Amino acid sequence: MLKARYFRHILQFKRAGGTSRGVLTEKETWYVLLEEGDSFGIGECGLFRGLSADDTPDYEAQLKKSCERVNEGLESLLDFNRFFPSIQFGFEQAFASLKQQNPFELLPSDFTQNEVPISINGLIWMGSLDFMQEQIQEKLAGGFNCLKLKIGALDFEKEWLLLRGIRDRFSAKELEIRVDANGGFSPQDALQKLERLAKLELHSIEQPIKAQQWSEMKSLCDRSPLDIALDEELIGLFSGEDKEEVLDTIQPQYIILKPSLVGGWSGSDEWIAAAEKRGIGWWITSALESNLGLNAIAQYTYLKNNPMPQGLGTGGLFTNNWQSPLEVSQGQLIYRKELSWNNDIKHHLCT
Repeated sequence: MLKARYFRHILQFKRAGGTSRGVLTEKETWYVLLEEGDSFGIGECGLFRGLSADDTPDYEAQLKKSCERVNEGLESLLDFNRFFPSIQFGFEQAFASLKQQNPFELLPSDFTQNEVPISINGLIWMGSLDFMQEQIQEKLAGGFNCLKLKIGALDFEKEWLLLRGIRDRFSAKELEIRVDANGGFSPQDALQKLERLAKLELHSIEQPIKAQQWSEMKSLCDRSPLDIALDEELIGLFSGEDKEEVLDTIQPQYIILKPSLVGGWSGSDEWIAAAEKRGIGWWITSALESNLGLNAIAQYTYLKNNPMPQGLGTGGLFTNNWQSPLEVSQGQLIYRKELSWNNDIKHHLCT
């Protein structure tokens, strides 16, 4: 008989992270712990308040019911939580973890066993221009050849000049630049801004306008000289038919997959299959999980064999993250076997 418990944890940012949706100083997350004899499995339910489709008042009650039904098996739990994608992902991780001798090596591969790295982008948070310049210098010194900048909250002219300053120093061949507006542009002025941004030879822009404006987003994807990636647009679409409809309607150049927000590994697999069928590119990013969730996303991402830089560089954001073998070096995420996980994670959760 399996036993299941859940725990709430608040991650504290080392320094505030700014987006067009506001400034983040902490991040709520939840864990599920499975126990069977002397073995245990652990997974992170990466709820993202204000963004997740499952940010509902009954979230904890749903998690509690899921733990009570754990002996029904994973497939039953995935169906029970079809409208709770972060809980789906937490149980996917926990069941995979329980099967392994090392509960943190969920999906064994060359990533976990031979330190084959994953290329990642360097994330630049919004803030004052001085703060953003400071972050850019840190990432460039750290060997990144792909930067992702959060934009859309400051004066656009200042943001454009900041981006032009980077491009003046590094050509598009030397440095890939992605931007993420988090829906910060209005449909009325978005195309004009995209045309200006395209002159800087950027790779792409994520979610230029708010989600659920399919007609306006389709028009931008049709007319923009800068490739557009859907991000928030994917949240809350649960059926295969809904996923195909949004891709067929908007026809974006890329989609961004956050497993905690789209139903874990299985939900991401559905999106990838639908995108590849239509010739739409994709990459995977974390959604401010702790190192437990990031570890699960990274191990999955490696197996997808996508050579593009992925968005997995968030492990160093928090003061109270779990010690892990995940290390960022020269623009890559590496699983250092000689480093260890907190030996007392289970003890910490249970006390």
